[in-house]
Amino acid sequence: MNARSQVLIWGAQRISAMVLALFVIVHLVTIIYAVRNGLTAAEILGRTRGDALWAGFYALFVAALAIHAPIGLRTILSETLNWRGRSLEIVMLAFGILLALWGWRAVWAVFA
Repeated sequence: MNARSQVLIWGAQRISAMVLALFVIVHLVTIIYAVRNGLTAAEILGRTRGDALWAGFYALFVAALAIHAPIGLRTILSETLNWRGRSLEIVMLAFGILLALWGWRAVWAVFA
């Protein structure tokens, strides 16, 4: 992999980490609010169903995760198993796509 690709991957990892940090904080604050106010799962779903803002929030959350996790796992596999090359890149790309699809399916199920 050339230097330009490495820089792009490094940047994607850092940017997705910043997005995830913000989104995790919002997610945890929302959970704490719901628990402290005694909301049931049905009440939470009633508030989120059809809400484009929450759907967009969680869709972006999934996108950041689908970028961040495969890059981190790629590094771990490369360093621990000495696995490098095209096969690793293809497997990590497939993993990221699967994470995105599974996550967006969950977002669709909760909000649509």
